[in-house]
Amino acid sequence: MEEEKTSVHIISHSHWDREWYMEFEKHRFFLINLIDRLIEKHDKGEQFESFHLDGQTVILEDYFEIRPDRKEAVKEMIELGKLHIGPWYVLQDAFLTSAESNVRNLLYGLKDSEAYGHYVKLGYFPDTFGIYGQAPQILQQAGIDTAAFGRGVKPTGFNNMVMESANFESPYSELEWKAPDGSSVLGVLFANWYSNGNEIPVNREEAKVFWDQKLADAKKYASTNQLLFMNGCDHQPLQTDLPEAIQTAEELYPDIDFIHSSFDTYRKELKRHLPSKLQTIHGELRNQKTDGWSTLVNTASSRVHLKQMNQTCQTLLENGAEPMAALAHLTGEQYPEQYLEYAWKTLMKNHPHDSICGCSIDEVHKEMETRYNKAESAASIIINQSAQAVAEKIDTSWFSERAIPIVVYNTSGWNRDIIIRKTVELEKVYFDERPFSEIPDYLESKQTSEWQLYDAGGRAIHADIAEERVEFDYDLPNDRFRKPYFAKKAEVSFLANNLPAFGYQLFYLLPEKGKEQNDASLFLNDRQLENEHVQLTVHDNGSFDLMDKETGKQYSQLGIYQDTGDIGNEYMFKQTSDGKRYSTIHEKAEIQIIKDTPLEAKIEVIHEWELPAEADELLDKERQNLIWHPDRQAGRSSETKMLNIRTSISLEKNAKGPKIKAVIDNSIKDHRLRVLFPTDFIADHHQAASVFEVAERPNVPDEEWENPAFDHHLQQFVSISDNANGLTIATKGLNEYEILEDRNTIAVTMLRSVGEMGDWGVFPTPEAQCLGENTAEWMVIPHKRGVLESHAFQEAYQYLIPCFCEQTTIHPGILPSSIEYLDWNQEGLAISNIKIGRSGDLFIRWFNPGKHPVALKAHVNGCNHFYQSNIVEKKKETRSQTPTINTVVEPYKIVTYAFRKDNENED
Repeated sequence: MEEEKTSVHIISHSHWDREWYMEFEKHRFFLINLIDRLIEKHDKGEQFESFHLDGQTVILEDYFEIRPDRKEAVKEMIELGKLHIGPWYVLQDAFLTSAESNVRNLLYGLKDSEAYGHYVKLGYFPDTFGIYGQAPQILQQAGIDTAAFGRGVKPTGFNNMVMESANFESPYSELEWKAPDGSSVLGVLFANWYSNGNEIPVNREEAKVFWDQKLADAKKYASTNQLLFMNGCDHQPLQTDLPEAIQTAEELYPDIDFIHSSFDTYRKELKRHLPSKLQTIHGELRNQKTDGWSTLVNTASSRVHLKQMNQTCQTLLENGAEPMAALAHLTGEQYPEQYLEYAWKTLMKNHPHDSICGCSIDEVHKEMETRYNKAESAASIIINQSAQAVAEKIDTSWFSERAIPIVVYNTSGWNRDIIIRKTVELEKVYFDERPFSEIPDYLESKQTSEWQLYDAGGRAIHADIAEERVEFDYDLPNDRFRKPYFAKKAEVSFLANNLPAFGYQLFYLLPEKGKEQNDASLFLNDRQLENEHVQLTVHDNGSFDLMDKETGKQYSQLGIYQDTGDIGNEYMFKQTSDGKRYSTIHEKAEIQIIKDTPLEAKIEVIHEWELPAEADELLDKERQNLIWHPDRQAGRSSETKMLNIRTSISLEKNAKGPKIKAVIDNSIKDHRLRVLFPTDFIADHHQAASVFEVAERPNVPDEEWENPAFDHHLQQFVSISDNANGLTIATKGLNEYEILEDRNTIAVTMLRSVGEMGDWGVFPTPEAQCLGENTAEWMVIPHKRGVLESHAFQEAYQYLIPCFCEQTTIHPGILPSSIEYLDWNQEGLAISNIKIGRSGDLFIRWFNPGKHPVALKAHVNGCNHFYQSNIVEKKKETRSQTPTINTVVEPYKIVTYAFRKDNENED
């Protein structure tokens, strides 16, 4: 039988980083030129078969903002198969964006793509800095069975140079990639990068040299005779003479078919020729089988404030705006679908790797802050308006006229006991009620009242009420002009018990003498704090010992700060040549009590810490000469400065562990600051929250690893345990950690200061030094056994999620004083999101983070039927005939259910 000819699939593309070494608008200028040239070639009837538009539909939005008149031309090219789009909205960083952000990225990308009638069914991760392990499951649920990626398996270094690895994880560029649940996709590794077919020569002599080398490189890793050549690179202009270059290649190699191809064609032919068995790669793709110098993992700590802003926005959208709007929708309000899409897209424009990773020039990241502020504002107004709409429907007419009703909403998906902190208006006077200049003095002169808090059943609840103050504010009624006023306000704090998983409870204040409470201080003495779960002792150096009262396990010297020099860049940490690590273990701190109430005990720890001011002069020379970071030899300067850190250690009455906030006045350059949590566990693995999973990772790297650091990404928490006890550190926007061999210590990065972008040129980034005020927040959660077995993961997830409150008036209404919309068994599963889908149904997503099947029993009050959907809200099965889910969620599975009322939105 005659051997089938080799096919060379040449896919034209341009990997489009929206912002990176130039600002967004400068990059967009060249994007306009690129797409204009594509359209011009098409309009003139010139031969150019296919162009892949980088897998992200945001490019079309960017283009149409400048060229709205070209929409029909672009649509025609897509319909003809000349231009290929989707499935993503942006090419996101995988590890620094939340699970739901990754889903919205696919959801909105598919929605945009489907409007044009066709999208590429390919999980496209060309330059993603590693990929989460559940990607194959997400893709399969969305009907996508193939992924293409450039990183995570084989090392890629300076200026996109692909390096050899002694222990390449797959002998072929084609592989099976399997998620923890067993879902798998065909993986295509850009083994010679996504530019291996770039700038193909037309000249015969040059083409011969080019193709001899490129064909040999491709065949080295190919499992079939279908060879992939990516004709493009970062911001690559269109190769207009590609048809002529292909003709030259055909003449030089008559035994090879050269095809100006597309991913659709390539995937089809590749699958037809695949061998029966491919190497299987499991879970996360994190470049672990390399020397460790090109993982780009330390982008997780570059410009930490961006990660914190991102976490805030994600939480407000996923756990605030979407479920609050869904709750309001269940009471009859319109769901703000378009405004939520706008908010999500605004946020996701910060999610490409060069953006969220903090590895661009300073001007790029200034613009990101504006986007974050816009996304936060959009999410906040949806939360506020939804809360107000529901509160106005709650019947409070049975309250005393002197009462101040407060509605507490819980949208976390778990029943909660949580301390609520709410600014309450005790009295307000509108400008039209008396001369506005007199109102502040009038309110100030009124005698301060005592207040008592009650739940809706009339049970007295202890509340801490802070000092009253007078402030300006305003109402924006729906039916008349704005109404400014001054109000006497106070901060009210109280413990709300057993809040419904998805619903609300009503409380109210009355101006009367508070009932006697038996609640005592949480301080045993001025250095020792205790509640029912833990006991905490603060030492002179600011560290603390922690005892888990359930197990009796003692942890010592938690919260020591460590500082090292950093002569790397925005991509990678590289310690200074001196190798010295400074710590506060021998530093004496100033310690004082700053809060002592029955609900909360808080200690402030102040460090004035003398450290080297920056790297020595050699670093500037190494930067200018583009010395690759592993080869740098700079040390730290002899000049010193003071680093001020103000740390508050708070223990709440009901908390499973202390909550800590550090405010760092950073005056030091070229360094990395971490907080340490020694565990003394005997363990060789640990767990970290990632995208729809709690990933298990080794504490020590493989033998080919050369980098002295072994840092990792985390999302909500990192945890380590032995057979009896565990310690989990939950963080707010701190995404980098390492497990140190000494005492199996968890080291979480608080701040990293560097002065250059890195990669392929000289790009100074003075603002990446992060001078001035920086903050870091985390919670320490001791528990028995592992983070999954103890359900401590639920506590860690909830640490990031606030409850929302709305003060309302005395009025009649149709809603009761408490509603629990979602009733489920809450054991062993994590709940990821509650929202209204485009179908109008209520969608709820759970995932099983563990290795054992878990029962799920769930019911939504007011809904009579449910059906299971895939991850992008497409129905998988016919609706049930019962209102209650009663099923088993298999290990590591992601499940999405939609709930609807009888005969509603039937399709």
